Amino acid sequence: MIDVIVMPKLGFNMDEGKLVTWYKAEGEAIGKGEPLFAIETDKTNIDVEATRDGIVRKLLVSEGDSIPVTLPIAIIADGADDVGAEVEKACALLGREPGAAAPSAKEAPAQAAPPAPAADRDFDAVVIGGGPGGYVAAIRLAQLGKRAALIEKDSVGGVCLNRGCIPTKALLRSVEALNEVRECENFGVLCASAGSASLDMKKVQARKAGVVKQLVGGVEALLKGNGVTLIRGEGALKDAHTVEAGGRAYSAESIVIATGSSIKSLPIPIDGSVDMLTSDDVLALDSVPKEAVIIGGGVIGVEFAYFLACAGAKVTVVEFLERVLPMVDEEITALAAARLAELGVEIHTGARVTGIADGAVNFQKDGKEHSVKAGSVIMAVGRAPDLGGIDCESLGIRTEGGAIATDSALRTSLPNVYAIGDVNGKAMLAHTATMEGICAADSICGHGGEMRYDSIPTAIYIQPEIASVGLTEAQARERYGDRIKIGKFPLLANGKAKVAGQEKGLAKVIAESEYGEIVGVHLYCLHATDMIAEAVAAMNLEATAEEIAGSVHPHPTVSEAIQEAFHAVSGKAIHWI
Repeated sequence: MIDVIVMPKLGFNMDEGKLVTWYKAEGEAIGKGEPLFAIETDKTNIDVEATRDGIVRKLLVSEGDSIPVTLPIAIIADGADDVGAEVEKACALLGREPGAAAPSAKEAPAQAAPPAPAADRDFDAVVIGGGPGGYVAAIRLAQLGKRAALIEKDSVGGVCLNRGCIPTKALLRSVEALNEVRECENFGVLCASAGSASLDMKKVQARKAGVVKQLVGGVEALLKGNGVTLIRGEGALKDAHTVEAGGRAYSAESIVIATGSSIKSLPIPIDGSVDMLTSDDVLALDSVPKEAVIIGGGVIGVEFAYFLACAGAKVTVVEFLERVLPMVDEEITALAAARLAELGVEIHTGARVTGIADGAVNFQKDGKEHSVKAGSVIMAVGRAPDLGGIDCESLGIRTEGGAIATDSALRTSLPNVYAIGDVNGKAMLAHTATMEGICAADSICGHGGEMRYDSIPTAIYIQPEIASVGLTEAQARERYGDRIKIGKFPLLANGKAKVAGQEKGLAKVIAESEYGEIVGVHLYCLHATDMIAEAVAAMNLEATAEEIAGSVHPHPTVSEAIQEAFHAVSGKAIHWI
């Protein structure tokens, strides 16, 4: 059987597609469902999978070629099939010679020269760093009519897309699927092998890499579609209007520093007797360690602890502070810590790590010395602003605590230079960086733009998920004293959570009692990270607890727990006594 593969039409207005990557070479076998090629549309990069098993007999176009939809681009057949006639027919449609050599992957195209300056500078604005703050700033600047360039030394998307948010969540989704298989009998699904289900880490990594690759391609397409000039290289700020990258200097009226952050470590002696891993290393694991000690009980450490414990590792967390997830409401932290304990995670808080020697992590707690054996040790003590290429002292850029200081519009002490994302140290979250990028671009273009940091949500992707915005109960009591009211609603009383088999958790609302102002919302439940946006919008719009309680929530949904918690602020929860 011979299949002629054509350039697919993936949208009503799509007339042609650009072939970005061949995943198979001529003569290679391909299975149904395996990616054969990737194409670029006006919106994103899309992988196209094979619809049958076979052998790639002929690749008709090269990577980088743009081909009208429905024209042939490849032929898949069985090994014994004579594909000569089909090759001739396809080449005739393409206007190419049948005997042309098979295409191979091309070198990355040379960077196009920046657009000719309309004034005396190369660009109106240059952004250094292509993470979730930098690439968004560049796109918004271009949308507002600026000649914008983005300088990136690695893959666009930054740490978040390549070595942080997205790959972490891809791994966590794999263990969620694993847990679903293990629990399938609870839902009436018969599966003889459910009890022995495990992860194939090589396949997990392959899926993660595919997700990342497609999203990186999507960001590149967005930059191109918005007219942003992408400059490959490590950017170095030379003065208030000049950035060097790739051996060339670029001038701009405004500059946005978005260089992100780097992994932190502890200044402790390490003798090399254990396998030391950073967060980057964990995201690249092709096997699950039998036992692991995680130094640090923040978001990164807890997400890794959850992933490894679900995947079958014996996990120990050692945290310097008195509780894990210290940024989260204490009541929610206690529930999450109990969940980790159910998974077999051993947690030591108030523990100061003193060194790693003889295959163990040594720490002090309550005035005593302790030791935990470990085959692998994961350093998860946070991240620090990355000032590589930014000599703040010589440039006259003010810093605070190792981060670049900015005002509410993200301006540094140099008025035409802005700093966004992790490098300014205000809130090291991808969504914060994104909003800062928009804010900085708006400010550069004279459209105002100021950041509000009092209603930025946090999200932690264990199961149940954790999401929060605003003040914790302790912070609210410190600020308002007894002038607060708290509403709670347990997920065990929510119909959708019960149906989903995930009824552990709590919705908690904190309001100022005199005016009903919402000052904090904390969710520990299924879909928490998706639902917290409602609370963020409510706080930004200065809605009251009564107004949210009076807003209809669809049934059955987990979001009803939020409405019930708001009812509970006034002691009027309907479905809980």
